[in-house]
Amino acid sequence: MLRFGLRSKFIVLSCFLFLLPWLGYEYVWEMEKFLRQGQEKTLVGTTRALATALHERPALFDEQTNFLDQVIKGRDLYAYNLKNPIQLDGKLTDWEPYKPLFWHYDKRYLQKTNKNHQASDLSFDHMVGKFDNYLYAVFNVTDNTLIYRAKNSLSITNNDHLKIGLKAPDGQFNTYIIAPRQDGWVNAFNADTKAPFTKIQGYFKRTQTGYTVELRFPLAMLGNKLGFAIVDTDSLSELPNANVMSTSNLNNPSDLGSVLVPSPEISRILKGMGHSGSRIWVVDNHHRVLAQSGTIQNADGVWADGLKNQPPKNAWQRFEQTYLHPLYYKILTRPENEFIDTLHDVASMQGSHLANALKGQPASSWRLTPDSKAVILSAAYPIWIEDKVIGAVIAEETTNGVRTLRNKSLEKLFNVILAVMLIGTVTLFFFASRISSRIRRLRDTAEQAIDAQGRVTGSISYSDSNDEIGDLSRSFANIVSRLGGYTDYLENMSSRLSHELRTPVAVVRSSLENLQSLEQTELSQKYLDRASEGVERLGKIITTMSEATRLEQSIQSNEPEPFDLQKVINGCMQGYQLTYPNQLFTLDVCQNKLPMQGAPEFIAQLLDKLINNALEFSQANTAINVTLQSKDTQAVLSVSNTGPLLPEGLSEHIFDSMVSVRSQHMQQQPHLGLGLYIVRLVCDYHKGSVTAQNNEQSNGVVFTVSLPLNN
Repeated sequence: MLRFGLRSKFIVLSCFLFLLPWLGYEYVWEMEKFLRQGQEKTLVGTTRALATALHERPALFDEQTNFLDQVIKGRDLYAYNLKNPIQLDGKLTDWEPYKPLFWHYDKRYLQKTNKNHQASDLSFDHMVGKFDNYLYAVFNVTDNTLIYRAKNSLSITNNDHLKIGLKAPDGQFNTYIIAPRQDGWVNAFNADTKAPFTKIQGYFKRTQTGYTVELRFPLAMLGNKLGFAIVDTDSLSELPNANVMSTSNLNNPSDLGSVLVPSPEISRILKGMGHSGSRIWVVDNHHRVLAQSGTIQNADGVWADGLKNQPPKNAWQRFEQTYLHPLYYKILTRPENEFIDTLHDVASMQGSHLANALKGQPASSWRLTPDSKAVILSAAYPIWIEDKVIGAVIAEETTNGVRTLRNKSLEKLFNVILAVMLIGTVTLFFFASRISSRIRRLRDTAEQAIDAQGRVTGSISYSDSNDEIGDLSRSFANIVSRLGGYTDYLENMSSRLSHELRTPVAVVRSSLENLQSLEQTELSQKYLDRASEGVERLGKIITTMSEATRLEQSIQSNEPEPFDLQKVINGCMQGYQLTYPNQLFTLDVCQNKLPMQGAPEFIAQLLDKLINNALEFSQANTAINVTLQSKDTQAVLSVSNTGPLLPEGLSEHIFDSMVSVRSQHMQQQPHLGLGLYIVRLVCDYHKGSVTAQNNEQSNGVVFTVSLPLNN
C-alpha cells in the first residue's frame, strides 16, 4: 500500500500554491479586457478630435464628388498613393505591389455593344496613382492585332491609340491622344490641334498579348474629371467601326467619370496626428480615402510607451531574460510586429464601423489579421458639414500595446508568485521535515524503551515544547514510567511469592508429617494423602518460580566464557537417553567444533526445557528429533516432535512469561508457562534467537535456536 509521510503530504498540499499563477493570470486577463475597452474609448476619442478639426470645412472636400449620387468603380477613378515614383519603361515592375488594385475592363466597357466580342480582341487592366505632384496611369492591354501610326502619316487616329479626356481646374474640357509609331518613349497630342503636348509623357511597349502603356502628367493640369479610352483599329478599312473601350464616355464632358486625388490639405492636417500611435484615414461619403497617415505595424497606441524591451542591466535581469522569460512565454504570446494586414482598397473602404459613421453614429470594430498574428481595432467618427455627413475619420490600432502591457504585468506577477511559491514550498518542506523528525525521534525512543517482548528497558526523554508533539512526548514519558513500575512489579512478583510461600508451605508440610505419625482412620488417611499431594505440587510451583528468578539473576551477574556448543549438546543428549530410556531420540549433530562465548550451563538449561516441552507434547511411540548444524557464522539447534500443532497467532507469544498452551488433560503437573520463557532468556543472553512453528507435514512442532559463533 502506498504510504505518504508528513513531508509528502505537505508537498502535495503545497501544490495548491500553483493556483496562484492561475489566479494571477485570470486577474491580468480581466485587466486586459478593461484595457481593451479603454483603448477602444481612447481610439474613438482620437477620431472625434480629428473629426472636430474637419467639421464645417467644405473647401477641404471635392464638391463635385460629394454631390454624386453614387461612385462606380471603373468609371470613377481613384488615384492611389504610390510609395515610390514609377519608372516609365513599360515593364510594369514598379506596379507589381499594386496589382490587386488593377481594374479589369472587358466588353462591358465597349462604347458599342458587340455580343461576339472576345477578350483577346480587346481588353485591358488599368489603375492610376499619385506620387508627389504627378499622376501616373498604367494600361496592360490585350489586343490580337496591333497597328502603329505610320511614320509618314499626319493622322493620329488611323491606328491603335489611347485617348485621354480630362477637365482642367478652370473647368475647361481637354482631350489628348497617345499614338505611338514604335515601342519606346511617347508624348501626347492635343486631339483638337494635333499639336504635341509634352506635359503628358509615357512609354509604349509591345507584349505577346498586346501592349503596355505607362503615363505621367502633372496634377496641376487635372481637375475632378478624368477618363481614358483604348481605340483598337484592326485594319484601315474598318476605321469607322473601330472598337472603343473606355472608362467612361469621353465624347460628352458631362458623362466623363470623376477622379479623386487624395487631398494634400487634409494630409497636412493628418501629419500633426502622426505621433498618435494610430493609423488614420479620412474617407468621403463614397468610402474613398482622401488622406492617410501612419502604418498599422507601428500603430500600437499609447499603451506600449516606455515598455520596449531594454537590455538587462544586472545579474537578476539577465537571469530573468535567459531562464524565466522562455518559461513564461510557453503560456504567453509575444506581440508580432511582422504580420500581414489585408490591403485596403482605399477607393472603396468597407467595414461596419465606417457604415455606421457615415450614418452619423461613431462606431468601432475588432478584426483579426489574415495570418492570425495580430488583432486590429478600428474606430470611425463622422465629419459634418451643415448637418450632413460629408465623410468620416477612421483610426486603427493593434492590440500589441495592450498585450505588451499585459505581458510585462504578468512577468512581474509571475516573478513574485514564483518567489512566494519557492519560499512557501521550502518553508513547508522544512516545517514538515522538523515535525516528522520530532515524531520519528519520539517513535524511536518509544521503541527503544520497550523491547519486542513488551518489557520496559528504558525511559523516554520528554520535550519541553509547548506544542502538541511536546504534550505527546510528555504523555508517552509518563505512560512508560508507570508501565515500567508495573512491569517491575510483575517481574519481581514470582520471586516475592516463592519467598513468601516457602515458610507456610514448610509449616503445612511439617504439620502433615506429624499427623502421619498418629493413628488415622481410613477416611482421614485419604484426606491426609490428598493434602500431602497438594503440598508437593505447591512446592514444585515455588521451585519453578525460583528457578526463573535465579536464572534472571544469574544472567545479570554471569561473565561469558568460551565453550564448545557441540560438546555441550552431545553431553546433554547422552544424559537424556539414559534418563528417558523409553523415549526414542534421533540425533544429527555436526562433528566440528562450534566455539562460542557464553555460559554452557545456560545452554544445558535451554536444551533441558526444550526436551521437557517435547516430551510433554510428543505422541507415544514417536521420536524426538534433535539437530545441530553450522550455517555461516550461526549455530542452528532444532528440536522437533510429533504432536499437537501450535494455535494460530501464538507462535510469537509462546516465549513470553506465564504463557502456556497445554490442554486441561495435560495439566497433571504444575506449569506456569516459564519453561520457554527461560529458553528465550538464554537466547537473549547469547545474542541469539528462538522460533517455534508447525512442521512442513503439519503433524508436529519445530523449535529452532540460532546462536552466534566465535569467528
